[in-house]
Amino acid sequence: VDTRVVLRISEHGKLLKSEREETMSQIHRRFTDEQVRVVFQGYCQGQLARRNVQELLGIGKSRFFALLKAYRKDPEGFSVAYRRASPAKLSPEAEDAVEAALLREKVIVEDPDLPISGYNYTAMRDRLEAEGVKVSVTTIIDRAKKLDCHRPRRRRKVHNREVLTASIGELIQHDGSTHLWCPLAQEKWTLITSIDDYSRKLLFADFFRSESTWAHIQATQAVIEQYGLPQRYYVDSLRVFRFVQGRDSFWRKHVLETDDVDTQWGKIMRLLGVKVSNALSPQAKGKVERPYRWLQDRIVRTCIYENLSTKAEARGALQTELHRYNNQQVHSTTGEIPDIRFERARRQGNSLFRKLVIPEPYAGPQDVFCLREKRMVNAYRRISLFNHSIEVPKVPLRVYVDIHMVPDVTEQLMHIRIWWKDSMVRSLSLPLQTFRVHS
Repeated sequence: VDTRVVLRISEHGKLLKSEREETMSQIHRRFTDEQVRVVFQGYCQGQLARRNVQELLGIGKSRFFALLKAYRKDPEGFSVAYRRASPAKLSPEAEDAVEAALLREKVIVEDPDLPISGYNYTAMRDRLEAEGVKVSVTTIIDRAKKLDCHRPRRRRKVHNREVLTASIGELIQHDGSTHLWCPLAQEKWTLITSIDDYSRKLLFADFFRSESTWAHIQATQAVIEQYGLPQRYYVDSLRVFRFVQGRDSFWRKHVLETDDVDTQWGKIMRLLGVKVSNALSPQAKGKVERPYRWLQDRIVRTCIYENLSTKAEARGALQTELHRYNNQQVHSTTGEIPDIRFERARRQGNSLFRKLVIPEPYAGPQDVFCLREKRMVNAYRRISLFNHSIEVPKVPLRVYVDIHMVPDVTEQLMHIRIWWKDSMVRSLSLPLQTFRVHS
């Protein structure tokens, strides 16, 4: 290696030290291709150490290895000349596409009936890319400001985001959100989701007609049958999950206090041995609220842009975004893709999920994941259930029987199974519309 060249490079680096600190990676502005080639030649021949090369060129470790790889691949043709990866300017067609997308987005954001309060430029970039228009988020924001399609982000209170659990299945956050998810459908649906705290993977997400007891039971059943029994569920204080009594008035005293009564959903959790914790505010459920906001931004826009109008079509959009969230995006808290983190924990045995075993004396899930009632057998060996008089054979008079009800929305039937002393004494089906249950 020509020592005079190395000395000139070293002297050049000292003279431009302040400039080098400002533009560490812009080697092409400070050195010629020949100078950099000589330095890397010296390194490859063992005459210069890596730290010496980094100091001479004013680069970091990652940049050093990237340049070294390029030099070894083609020493003669090696160059540090800057090459722009994308065109300096957008084409007129791309400009028109960005402007049209921004103006359409403005109509959505300013619609008071939609659950969207801000612009989502990342989602816009993804849609434009799917249409063959490649543009950066920074460029979109620049055009948005010029077209008055920009709202400064509100400063949110800074909080620590951390994973408080050490295993999958240790804590499942479960919640529902009712919105106009598909504007063309002209009706609100409830999106129910369950998220694993450790991996941040969304284990379940689906639309339901309303946030009912039966909807939450179905969502819970889907999670447990696929993944197993978690150690604990974390839910809010909605009446589906918790009985909350108001304050006493001056003229009456309450007989039952808060948590003195098991809800239908709570009875299932107690039967399966799953602990339940209740959040007292939406802010306490941030780990599931943030994915809701992300899904809300994406799904509503997709339904509008693609003219979706049915629940089945909206479910397709939901599954697309669910796949993106679980399998493609790096989570900001864990620094990992949720599904990869979840599967690695499962392979390593770092899981608190337990296998679902149907408790005795029941033989199937229809007697676990169901709505429960109690009725007394009258003198005619019959019970009254929502204005239906049902005969109960082979059961003594004046005793209580357990009634398990499973709504079948597709067939519009209520499947009923009557139990007494650990035995099923009768099963039947009746029209669903005749039952006034929170289903």
